[in-house]
Amino acid sequence: MSNIYIGYHFTIEPKELGSEILIAQLGEKAFESFTETEKGISAFVQKDSWDEMILDDIHILQSDEFTIDYTFEEIEQVNWNEEWEKNFEAIDVDGNCHVRAPFHPKTDAEFDIVIEPKMSFGTGHHETTHMMIQHLLEMDVTGMKTLDMGCGTAILAILAEMKGAKPIDAIDIDNWCYLNSIENAERNNCKHITVYEGEAALLKDKKYDLIIANINRNILLNDMQSYVDSLNPGGTLLLSGFYNEDIPFIDSSCKEKGLTYVKKLERNNWVSLKYVN
Repeated sequence: MSNIYIGYHFTIEPKELGSEILIAQLGEKAFESFTETEKGISAFVQKDSWDEMILDDIHILQSDEFTIDYTFEEIEQVNWNEEWEKNFEAIDVDGNCHVRAPFHPKTDAEFDIVIEPKMSFGTGHHETTHMMIQHLLEMDVTGMKTLDMGCGTAILAILAEMKGAKPIDAIDIDNWCYLNSIENAERNNCKHITVYEGEAALLKDKKYDLIIANINRNILLNDMQSYVDSLNPGGTLLLSGFYNEDIPFIDSSCKEKGLTYVKKLERNNWVSLKYVN
């Protein structure tokens, strides 16, 4: 794997909403790591996967609702741990789940998750991951065979195991996510998580009681039938990675495949939906 990256440094106004949308859109490209900065974000893509037109169809850059400027540079030997030690703050979800890096002090939260992320998605800071954690905190998942689809750092798989789910499959198409998920599962002494590198084709002939899919609207819609086919009768499907305005598309797909809507969580216009089979 190449160690040479192209780093884009974006200034965004308004920052919070603009950053979330930009990360989501860049995440559909080859960008694999993001860090928050004082005025926006920095995004990193391997030089081997980069071309001069990589931003041409990033829609938010053409939006009149945001003012976004950027510079970019070639970077060698990115030290992700150093980047995250500068930018990664511990988070607390509803007082019950603490997500932290190894250099953060331990708290008395019931679920203490230690991760060393190589990318932003999956740290718990993003609204979608935060809501998925909330769903899991509310559920009794004891003994549930579980899938964490698009696992990122495997934070959701780790929490599921801490709450008694087993066995657990964690799948991500990105090689760094795959490797990082293995590291984080080991770091949290997980014994029931198996990590795979790949996509929905891996689900053929597999069955789960709980499927967690925190990806994006287009992939969810494309792979929804695979999720439903892999869900046991009475099983639960947790979905996130999309906005309020995407709900009609997601809901229609789920209901036409026989799923029953249960609950919605919302955070800064991002949403998470719960369905049962």
